[in-house]
Amino acid sequence: MFAFANFALVIKLLTMNSDLEVRQHNALTNARYEYTETQSNIFLVLLSKLRKDAPDAVYQITVPEMEELTGNQYNYKQLRESTKEMMSRVHEINTVHNGREVFRQLILFKRIDYILGTGIIELEFNEYATQYLFDLKNNFTSFQVQAALSLTSKHAKRIYIICSQWKDKGETKKTAIIELKRTLGLADSKGREEYTEISMFRRNVLDVAVKQINEKTDLLIGYKLEKVGRGFKNIVFTIKPQAVALPLTFGVLPDEAPGLAAHQVDNARRLLSQLSIVTPALVDQILASPARVAACNKFAHDVKTGKHAKTRSLSGLLLTVLGFKKPANGPLFDAGPTQ
Repeated sequence: MFAFANFALVIKLLTMNSDLEVRQHNALTNARYEYTETQSNIFLVLLSKLRKDAPDAVYQITVPEMEELTGNQYNYKQLRESTKEMMSRVHEINTVHNGREVFRQLILFKRIDYILGTGIIELEFNEYATQYLFDLKNNFTSFQVQAALSLTSKHAKRIYIICSQWKDKGETKKTAIIELKRTLGLADSKGREEYTEISMFRRNVLDVAVKQINEKTDLLIGYKLEKVGRGFKNIVFTIKPQAVALPLTFGVLPDEAPGLAAHQVDNARRLLSQLSIVTPALVDQILASPARVAACNKFAHDVKTGKHAKTRSLSGLLLTVLGFKKPANGPLFDAGPTQ
């Protein structure tokens, strides 16, 4: 079963212009709660600002940055209604307190203030929530915040994060479908349940999530359903890494890219392998350059979105982009990135 011990997100801003990598305590990853898409985006943007040495700080988000990071348009009233509900939203987690296993019901925020006439929202965390949000050590899930923000299905966002917890294992642990529904806010302890027919659950939740995650994130997932008796009772998600489906940086040219995180280099390495670019000296030269790694990630996005669908040799094209080959018929692209 998915451990209900992954609830808190700690997002580290890697650089001012690069992708955000999220670290979320495993209690929050598997907590039972339900956010709308807007509420999930507010939470993700907020968590991108957290600093491990400032658990008592007051954090701010603004309407313009919400729009910039999500690609959506928001108005003050819409966000105000969303955060009003978040103030009363209970997160249910399994945790340990005073050496005993407990089922904890937790509200994250102490207060949320709207500074009138500024578009600024100030938020302060409940003191009991900070242990799940700051100073995470070993028990956390890491995922790409821009990938999570790009998903329009609220269930896809949760399933992406759950799968990110198990990406190094290749598949999640087997869990009861009803438990997954409780994690997604689709079933409660009183026996009320949405999508009671498995075909409805697959069509409206699972298949939508799989499609969005595979098209927009660094994971390629599927799922296996297990029958017990005459009905499906359990589920396992299968997980493979794939070259990032999002540009490393929105609006940043490859040769402007700063230092990169390990997972971004790994994504570039996987792309090179997929394109059979495996000469050790060449691979080392590409991966040693932050600019070329950024260009690889952008190239992966372009391939994923069909930009190079008619290209005969993707490997040749990539080497041209990286500056290792000259175009056959004049410059197809801007000058390749430099070291």
